[in-house]
Amino acid sequence: MQTFSDTLGQVFRAIAANKLRSFLTMFGIAWGVGSLLVLVGLGEGFREGQHKQLAQFGDDVVMVFNGTIPALANQHTGMRPYELTLRDEEAIRRLVEVRAVTGELARSDIYEVSQWSNTSGHLSGTEASYTAVRYLPIAAGRYFDDEDVREARRVAFVASKSASILFQGHPMIGETIMIGGTDFTVIGVGAKVGRGNNTYDDEKIFIPVTTMLELFPLKGDNIPRDALTSIQYRPTIKNDNTAADIAVHRVIAENHGFDPSLLDAFNEWDTIDEAHVIGIIFTAMDVFLGSVGVVTLGLGAVGIINIMLVSVTERTRDIGVMKAVGATKQAILAQFFWEGLLLTGISGLVGIAISAAFMGLLQALLTDKIPGFDPPRIVPWSAALALFSLMVSGVAAGLYPASKAAALDPIEALRRE
Repeated sequence: MQTFSDTLGQVFRAIAANKLRSFLTMFGIAWGVGSLLVLVGLGEGFREGQHKQLAQFGDDVVMVFNGTIPALANQHTGMRPYELTLRDEEAIRRLVEVRAVTGELARSDIYEVSQWSNTSGHLSGTEASYTAVRYLPIAAGRYFDDEDVREARRVAFVASKSASILFQGHPMIGETIMIGGTDFTVIGVGAKVGRGNNTYDDEKIFIPVTTMLELFPLKGDNIPRDALTSIQYRPTIKNDNTAADIAVHRVIAENHGFDPSLLDAFNEWDTIDEAHVIGIIFTAMDVFLGSVGVVTLGLGAVGIINIMLVSVTERTRDIGVMKAVGATKQAILAQFFWEGLLLTGISGLVGIAISAAFMGLLQALLTDKIPGFDPPRIVPWSAALALFSLMVSGVAAGLYPASKAAALDPIEALRRE
């Protein structure tokens, strides 16, 4: 009686007898598996990179900027710009639909000078609640508090890139910098948040918004003294800004004298809708790339079935001899079944190993190098799909040719040349 080890021995001898054909067949499966994993990993890399890009702003952040009220038909009023103010921010803070809010006044035309260097980083006047809305990691010291804002103190929080330019490795906390000709005491330094060349947030310098309004307000005609450049908030309901948007629109419209249904009057951007759009785009990309990978893997499986059928034809006489000396139908079936399954399984594992090594190399070379993109990585569901596809392909590649071989009549098989 033939043992399992005898069957495997015959299988490996059959594979070794046609080295080039076996190699090319296995290469097709390995390429299909690798393509599936790399393509899906590439899509997930873009998705993860975009999520990290959004995470630089914070979770569930809605930003409202100064806008323009559109002209209405049958009315004599034209387009009218308006500026957000601290009054708007205070009214939004009282809304139950909003869990955290901060006002910001930003300017990029003011120089900052230390005893070692100078820069023209982005100057932002904010409230103490800024850290509850936006992502702002602290490397040393602290961010300013409500008392700093209330008393309009001359204190500054310096982001990482501006800190490295101004202080060039020297101690920073407690040191003095001059902003627009006024001395400020550095009370905190930010950790790096930018990725690649996206260093905008790392170039900021923060001071209390009350100090900003006192020393560096917005200039221009008919601009309120407490004008801001943006109001930023987080809705009470996580990942859903619908109710908060309606409430905030109502407050701003009432304060500036227009109908809240005029959506063109609002200049907004938020991470919630952006993340939703990104999710839809990259889910579609995953489906498309995964389908391409599965088709490529399927073509490799078809190749193995074809090769196994050719192998059955070439070894018809050998099958007849085996049956003539007592080999059972089950023994013939097992030999060709395991040959197809091993060809598929080994080549699939090789494809997984090579694609994992390739993606590991890309991660080592490209991580945090390209803003908005993370290198591809093994995605669990794509690996599971690849393994399942391999099982199906292996069974199909082994079972059908094996059944053809096992069904051969020994006398007819011995007659064939």
